[in-house]
Amino acid sequence: MEKQALPASSLEETKVIHLSNGAGAYPLPAANGTLVPLAGSGGGAAGSGQDKTVGPANGAGPGYEERETWTRQMDFIMSCVGFAVGLGNVWRFPYLCYKNGGGVFLIPYLLIVIVGGIPIFFLEIALGQFMKAGSINVWNIAPLFKGLGFASMVIVFFCNTYYIMVLAWGFYYLIKSFSSTLPWSTCDNEWNTPSCIEIFHHQDCKNASLANTTVGNSNMTCADLVDARSPIIEFWENKVLNISSGLDEPGKLNWELMLCLMAVWVLVYFCVWKGVKSTGKIVYFTATFPYVVLIILLVRGVTLPGAYDGIMYYIKPDWSKLEEAQVWIDAGTQIFFSYAIGLGALTALGSYNRFNNDCYKDAFVLALINSGTSFFAGFVVFSILGFMAAEQGVDISQVAESGPGLAFIAYPKAVSLMPVAPLWAALFFFMLLLLGLDSQFVGVEGFVTGILDLIPGNHYHRYKREIAVAICCLLCFIIDLSMVTQGGMYVFQLFDYYSASGMTLLWQAFWECIVVAWVYGADRFMDDVARMIGYRPFPWMKWCWSFITPCVCIGIFLFHLVNYKPLTYNNVYVYPWWGEVIGWCLALSSMLCIPTTVLYKLFRARGTFKERWAHLTSPVWGAHHLEYMAPDVKALSPLSPGTDDNKVIIFESVIGGTEVMEAHRAATQQTHNLVRV
Repeated sequence: MEKQALPASSLEETKVIHLSNGAGAYPLPAANGTLVPLAGSGGGAAGSGQDKTVGPANGAGPGYEERETWTRQMDFIMSCVGFAVGLGNVWRFPYLCYKNGGGVFLIPYLLIVIVGGIPIFFLEIALGQFMKAGSINVWNIAPLFKGLGFASMVIVFFCNTYYIMVLAWGFYYLIKSFSSTLPWSTCDNEWNTPSCIEIFHHQDCKNASLANTTVGNSNMTCADLVDARSPIIEFWENKVLNISSGLDEPGKLNWELMLCLMAVWVLVYFCVWKGVKSTGKIVYFTATFPYVVLIILLVRGVTLPGAYDGIMYYIKPDWSKLEEAQVWIDAGTQIFFSYAIGLGALTALGSYNRFNNDCYKDAFVLALINSGTSFFAGFVVFSILGFMAAEQGVDISQVAESGPGLAFIAYPKAVSLMPVAPLWAALFFFMLLLLGLDSQFVGVEGFVTGILDLIPGNHYHRYKREIAVAICCLLCFIIDLSMVTQGGMYVFQLFDYYSASGMTLLWQAFWECIVVAWVYGADRFMDDVARMIGYRPFPWMKWCWSFITPCVCIGIFLFHLVNYKPLTYNNVYVYPWWGEVIGWCLALSSMLCIPTTVLYKLFRARGTFKERWAHLTSPVWGAHHLEYMAPDVKALSPLSPGTDDNKVIIFESVIGGTEVMEAHRAATQQTHNLVRV
């Protein structure tokens, strides 16, 4: 008997034969005793995100769906770069590096990359490639823990919802950059207050006896400078956000921001609606052009006065920082953020790979690009901040910021001091838009892939992807309307601090390692990877999944929990108790998916606990496992059809017509040992 490739132009009946097999042979029985076809059935096998129909040449019988793959492997690399390399690499890593000892920060950072970042990054991509499924159905490898898939879907949905607000703000700034005078560079606008001052002249007030001296061309005294506000801060808070006094005062909608938000969502929709065939092309521009802009900004930055001091401030090592626990925690948290771990999108991207793609090599290449971009961006940012500090006559520590403060306050202020300021402002915000855009639409792609994988393959609709993407974008847009109000920033911070925080990602990564290493089996999965790429990865991966990475994850998780501090805005506004309750509901909505699903499945199953566990942790294989694992099946020793233990299913194809298919369907309903391919 010989396993044959399934022709796309014929209907085939599958004839099932049982063989006795040794440990680890493929394909194995599913959790319910069956092999499940790739297109998916009611049991939720590995399905398809963007699919193409494969049917009989004569048009008889139903259509079956084959999972789409990348046109070329570089599409996958570019998509991963676009998703993982985002705003955090530019606005968070440089600040953390400067704050935590400069160049010394690279020691804990690189150490945690090796023991945590790369192993989980590789694990997620390899899982998607092996199971040919998105973030939910990929856990058919251990169905009891399918809650991991639901948890990642919740997290990525929240990320898609609030992350796009940064793009809307960036788009707004980009539009405002096309003017002869940048609107945030002067104090003579309608949104400015009497406290606004363009240049602070701190150097004129170093002597305490000069408290009543008037500074610069303003009517302010040195004492008044304490309450003075920069025009960029007033533009950000009074014009862009028009911020209210608290979460309990949502205020009115900002129609300009709403239009920017709508424009960005429309852009995301048309990037994603046709699937990876189109997404894989778009990321060639969105993932590479930011590097061109970064290089241009670096060349410009290093030629400015004060740039050298800024760069030295960034990389100058402070060895005493290694003794502080917070430095190690910041390194671990940054890696989980910047590597986009636990969101399920990497799994979705990997599921469109060819089965034999070398994802092990890809993981190291992508990790190098990701971390290298973070370090390189620091030179760009701090060369500009050094110039800004020199222009204002203050220490760099007074202008160095992280997150939105860097993107929408510090950097715009810096470019406003440059010659031809609108050009550099437009370049920066265009780069910011592209950096966030590919992360956004790949996140939407990951979410939609997971949803479509749940739809049975025989429920074919020509425009199901387009409809699913439209519903996802519309739902997120409706939620986003709460973030373009006057109280929108408070809502944004709730989502950012709780829904996709370090704790939720660490919790997710911890359980991913535990399930693969201890439930499915680390050695077993290493064998699976070897079947895909043709060689076994270095055992370090197995050791990390089994011991090191879970310990790192749970250690940082507990540190976050013990050192939890209530959320504030600008270290002044403290969120009300009900605001914190909403935040914890956002966090727990993903974290509780895992234990809740485990308890529910165990409760609904029958038999003793041991029988339930064995039944629910047996993988549900897809039809592609029959296709790719056939050589291992043929290599097995003698046939023993009567053996019930350790059964493996192989098949021979018999080309037939509709009658044969109908007979096969009837047989499938009668026995668990038949499979429809």
